[in-house]
This record gives sequence, structure tokens and C-alpha cells, in this order.
Amino acid sequence: MKKNHYPPDSNRISVLVATVLLAFALARLLSTSAYVIAFEILGRVIRLEFDLRIMVILLASGLTATGMDWLLRSHPLVEKKRRIEHWFVPMLTALVLGVLLELLPLGTLWWWVGFAVSGILLVLVFWAEYVVVSAGDTSYPVATVLLTVISFALYLILVLALRYANLRLFLMAPAFFTVSFFVSLRTLHLRFGQRWEGAWSVGIALVVVQVAAGLHYLPISPIRYGVLLLGPLYALVALAASLLEGFHIRRAMVEPIVMLILIWSAGIWLG
Repeated sequence: MKKNHYPPDSNRISVLVATVLLAFALARLLSTSAYVIAFEILGRVIRLEFDLRIMVILLASGLTATGMDWLLRSHPLVEKKRRIEHWFVPMLTALVLGVLLELLPLGTLWWWVGFAVSGILLVLVFWAEYVVVSAGDTSYPVATVLLTVISFALYLILVLALRYANLRLFLMAPAFFTVSFFVSLRTLHLRFGQRWEGAWSVGIALVVVQVAAGLHYLPISPIRYGVLLLGPLYALVALAASLLEGFHIRRAMVEPIVMLILIWSAGIWLG
């Protein structure tokens, strides 16, 4: 395979990162975040409540996908590729980081640290997604590993944020399913190139949601809760990847079991 290297336009990345971070900052500066729309149908009053800050975070997530598409248009090989697959991780990154910054106390050192880390992660995600357009890029292996690590890290951050927010299970379950599905789908796609393993991703997400439901009412810390959910997600993705590569079930289970034990041990120790 012919090797090449096409670095992304640093000016475009700077504009994208600055725009998304500005949206995060503006979301926290909103004086009023909740709006209620009430209307009457057949004598009954229906009230719909909208959180403006959450809407801004969702818009920032959509803006990130649009910006990623704009960045990819400068790649010389993008005409031969589908661009929609490169939206998932940037959208997830903006969504998770936006929720995290929303939960951190504004003006504190932790908020500024989270704001700075958000900028760094966005730069890395934009760079990596640009690089993986070409499988022959000299930086392709590094970009693939980086996207995989960031995807699982974002999953852990989201679980911790929702656990700290003390939301009810019926609100957390859809979020866990959606994020688990996209992390599994993108990770397996990066590993197998053009193949989309939707069925495996749905199955993995369903199992993770069941584990999350079982752990939800246990008196455990958010850190332990997050790590205990990260273990099954990583193990199931690794197991699916090994089986899809044709390994025997006994050999395919070695890495998932070892990593599950290590991650759960870390969770018990940290908790």
C-alpha cells in the first residue's frame, strides 16, 4: 500500500476549536436556562420545559459534525470516501465535554482545567479523524489508537458526569445505550476498515445498559460506577473484534477476560 501523509489545515482546526469552546462558554453565561411552553389540547394543559443550556450543547455537537465535514473537504482523497462516519467521535466529544463543563462549578480551577482539556481533546479528535481518511497515511496507526482511546475515555467521562448529576435510571439508560453503541460501532469500523458491525454494536450496547441498571441502585461511588461499566464495554468490543477476525472462542476470550479483571480491579481500588 502506498504511504502518504496529508496534514490537516491548522487554521481550519483553530477556527473549529475556538467556535466550539465559545459555544461552551456562552452556555454557562446564560442567565436563564429553563423555558416552559404551555398549550391547551382538549381542555388539558400540556407543559413542555426546555433547558436552553442543553440545547446550546446539542447545537455545539451538531456544529462540531458540520465543522468536521468542512475540514475533511480539504483532504485530497476525501472524494473517494464517505464523510458521515467521521462525524461520530467529534459529535460525541463535543456532547460529553459540554455536559462535563455544564456540571463543573463555573469560575473554579476545575472548570478552567476542563475547558483547557476540552480544547486539547477537540484538536486531537479533528486531527485523528482527518488522518484516518487515508489508510495509507503514515500517521494512520497512531490516529486509530488515539480515536479508540478518546472514545472510551469520553464514555467514562459521560458515565461519571451523569452519575454525579444523580439522574434517574430512565434518563441515564438511553444516554448509555447511545454512547455505547457509537463507541462500539466506530471502534470496530476503525479496526475492520469498510465494515460496519451494527448488530454487534447494538448487542454490546444492550448488555452495557443491563449492567448499568444492575449497578445503578448500589451504594458505590461515581468513579467505581464508571469504571465498572467501562470494563464490560471494552471487553465486549475486544471479544467481538476477535470473533470477527476468526479466532476460536477460547482464544478470543483471553484478552477480554484479562482486561475486564484489570479494569474492575482498578475500579474497586479507586472507589
